[in-house]
Amino acid sequence: MGNVAVIGSQWGDEGKGKIVDWLSSRADVVVRFQGGHNAGHTLVIGDVEYKLHLLPSGIVREGKLSVIGNGVVVDPWALLKEIGTVTEKGVKVTPESLKVAENVNLILPVHQKLDAALEAARGNSKIGTTGRGIGPAYEDKVARRGIRLCDLAHPDLLKEKVTNLLLHHNALLKGLGAEEVSVDDLYNELIAITPKILPFAAPVWKILDEAHHDGKKILFEGAQGLMLDVDHGTYPFVTSSNTVSGNAAAGSGVGPKTVGYVLGITKAYTTRVGTGPFPTELFDDIGETLGRRGHEFGTTTGRKRRCGWFDAVMVRQAVKVGGIDGLALTKLDVLDGLDEIKVCVGYDWNGQKLNYYPASQVAQAEVTPIYETMQGWSESTRGARSWADLPPAAIKYVKRLEELVGSPVTLLSTSPERDDTILVQDPFFS
Repeated sequence: MGNVAVIGSQWGDEGKGKIVDWLSSRADVVVRFQGGHNAGHTLVIGDVEYKLHLLPSGIVREGKLSVIGNGVVVDPWALLKEIGTVTEKGVKVTPESLKVAENVNLILPVHQKLDAALEAARGNSKIGTTGRGIGPAYEDKVARRGIRLCDLAHPDLLKEKVTNLLLHHNALLKGLGAEEVSVDDLYNELIAITPKILPFAAPVWKILDEAHHDGKKILFEGAQGLMLDVDHGTYPFVTSSNTVSGNAAAGSGVGPKTVGYVLGITKAYTTRVGTGPFPTELFDDIGETLGRRGHEFGTTTGRKRRCGWFDAVMVRQAVKVGGIDGLALTKLDVLDGLDEIKVCVGYDWNGQKLNYYPASQVAQAEVTPIYETMQGWSESTRGARSWADLPPAAIKYVKRLEELVGSPVTLLSTSPERDDTILVQDPFFS
């Protein structure tokens, strides 16, 4: 018996919501360890749909402990709003069922103003942020001027930290031609929300250590995908945190050995939201078909996702950098009915053959994919729950992806329904 970390192996939106929900039903503790409310997971339990952004997926299951780790940046107003939304759907959220790391950094209204002003100033060179203040909040954390949840318990210190914070940010806002933020207004907003949010604060590292020693199963829930990692992704078109499995430990306050099995959620094709390089992107009818069948719109932003063929080079890199032990392959059914399916097996960059995705922003934009073409299948894979339910060509496709990326498929999802899953290997018992 072990713990499991779930990370995305592409650019996010790989279908983590369903897989995490499937796993959270078997876990005792579910932990978010990075990102903010720029993430989005859609869960369907019975006839009820939940769209979660900050809350761990275990929150919708009674008897599970949900944890927001120190590696997350938390907008307290957004968190309370999300708690209210799930409460209206019958989910009870209390300081006993939800623990937020007392040392977590907060996203403030000034961060969102900065996010919008900076993105506008970039003009045609926009990064494509969600505008929720994630990046500026992480910048403040690293610059050691951030405000943490535990600071709310000390009004005098809070006032001092807000003053110092705005000394920096108002100068930047003024330079960008944006309205400055009042120290008193921001301070009063934080004081007003303190009684509602502070009760959730807890020494998360200690709680997780005790849970681990008691033999409880812990699920570490990542957001976004590895190619959006601030170090290993398509920089600068990335998120502001580390999305690799190593951050499951640092972002929740446990030792690396505690993390256990690493499951990489991987879509059977590739999608991306926003700007940035995308070697296998399709601009034809097939790309439109994948988007329509896969309902490819962002959970958080509602933005239409760009679609393309599966990039085995990129996923192989994610497997190695992310320490992925096995893949959960999702949305195989979206490929049903295609006469042929292409898979990227390498890149051509100015006549040079590459078997990895380069770090250079210029090279990332200039590489062209080298494809291997496979036979498609006309039969439906939707709802399949065993290998016997799959057409031979679909099995061949899955097996070929395993060979190309160097990792086994341990879970295969064939529809958004939770039970339409083929279990090859149980991550909790690997």
